[in-house]
Amino acid sequence: MARLTVLVNAGPWLPVPPPGYGGIENVLATLIPELRARGHRVVLATVGESEIEVDRRVSLFDRGQFERLAEPYNRVVGVVHAHMQMVLDELCADSEIDLVHDHLEVVGASALARMDAAPPALQTLHWDLRKNADFYSVFDGRGRVFFNGVSARQLELAPAGLRSQALGAVPLATCVEKMPYERHKREYVALVGRLTPEKGADIAARVCREHGIELRLAGAVAAARDAEEVAARLADRDGGWSQLRDARFYLERVRPLEGGPVRWLGSLDREANLRLVASARAVVFPLRWDEPGATAAVEALACGTPVIGLRRGALCNIVEHGVTGFLADDEQELAGYLKRAGELRPEACRAAARERFDAALMAERYVQLYEEVVERARAQTLKTAWSTSRSRAAS
Repeated sequence: MARLTVLVNAGPWLPVPPPGYGGIENVLATLIPELRARGHRVVLATVGESEIEVDRRVSLFDRGQFERLAEPYNRVVGVVHAHMQMVLDELCADSEIDLVHDHLEVVGASALARMDAAPPALQTLHWDLRKNADFYSVFDGRGRVFFNGVSARQLELAPAGLRSQALGAVPLATCVEKMPYERHKREYVALVGRLTPEKGADIAARVCREHGIELRLAGAVAAARDAEEVAARLADRDGGWSQLRDARFYLERVRPLEGGPVRWLGSLDREANLRLVASARAVVFPLRWDEPGATAAVEALACGTPVIGLRRGALCNIVEHGVTGFLADDEQELAGYLKRAGELRPEACRAAARERFDAALMAERYVQLYEEVVERARAQTLKTAWSTSRSRAAS
């Protein structure tokens, strides 16, 4: 197997690894050490505060720009383009890069496809592909930019043109043996991740209040990390925080349900977040959208904690119903399954994570895709050269 030099484009939003929340960045923090352990060289395009060990790090921004995502689009759009320009400059300067592994929504693929002299690219699709259907339904990678999904369900919902350029799905993963594991669970259920309408924190809070189930919510609200920060942002009447989509959702639909069995813990650091998950009798996913990859679900199983949610997105590919969790079709069924969480065995969840979602498995699959991308791009180059030579000869 050839040793490759891979430029991994993490984007400008969060460091690798992230201090708390950070789905894509957590995936890369899991993948990169496995790639390097197999002898591959990694150049990481990230932000300056990233601490993961790589062969070389390039960055434009000293700190992650995640908090700016809450700003209006016309104020933040330049962030991602500035970062991508830095990536393109790096590709022009480093002729030893064999392949780009891109994780930058839309902008990464569009820029890489137009660089004639750039190495081939694999973009991992971490998002709902119907969101940018206007782009992905017409995008042409020109035999140099290819894609992979993070679940089979994600690719099933993708535009047909994109599916034809996708090489398959690579499930998200974690280092299972490094995850905390507690066989004896406590009585609460947990919901982890940003408090957004899509993740259904209000559904979880309503169901748990109605049925007397203790619920602990852990995640940021429109970049506000705890109740004190929420209060400070509300006190700043000129800041406009309360009008942001996620802030309105929390203030109008989640906060009124807090109290009693429902507690918002704020945004926890990664260690505290994993302890919360490992001790919970279940992690709940009352999704309103087709979650593409569900890192939090994979990590929950690795902690020996069952996953209980609505039958949406990647959960359909991750959860073994009745073994590692339950999938419901409505809120009433969800409540019933939450009450049955004790029927599911932590050791079965941990075993499933080890067999299906361990970091080594993910890395091996990505190396296979890297090699396929390089071979396909080489074949396309030869085809183009042959076609050009024939045209010249005919003229």
